[in-house]
Amino acid sequence: MIIGTITFKIHIPYAHSLKEKRSVVKSIIAKIQNKFNLSVAEIDLQNQWQFALIGVAMIANKTKIIEQQITRVIEFLDKQTEFEVIEIKTDIF
Repeated sequence: MIIGTITFKIHIPYAHSLKEKRSVVKSIIAKIQNKFNLSVAEIDLQNQWQFALIGVAMIANKTKIIEQQITRVIEFLDKQTEFEVIEIKTDIF
């Protein structure tokens, strides 16, 4: 069993309140869950109104599958306009 994780920090420049930030975060979590069928959660920075740290997890039986899925998620994130990805960390175990 191979486990892959992505942790990414985003900046939401147009969020002027926690409510606006949560709306963007919920949207991106839902998009990743629906498009890729992965486990996604906001894992830190919940009280910072322009930043969020989001974690994504996946399991497969081959490293190549995990690598492809990580690449697809990162490409998807790069196309988003609601926020800017300022840091990405990936791990494969």
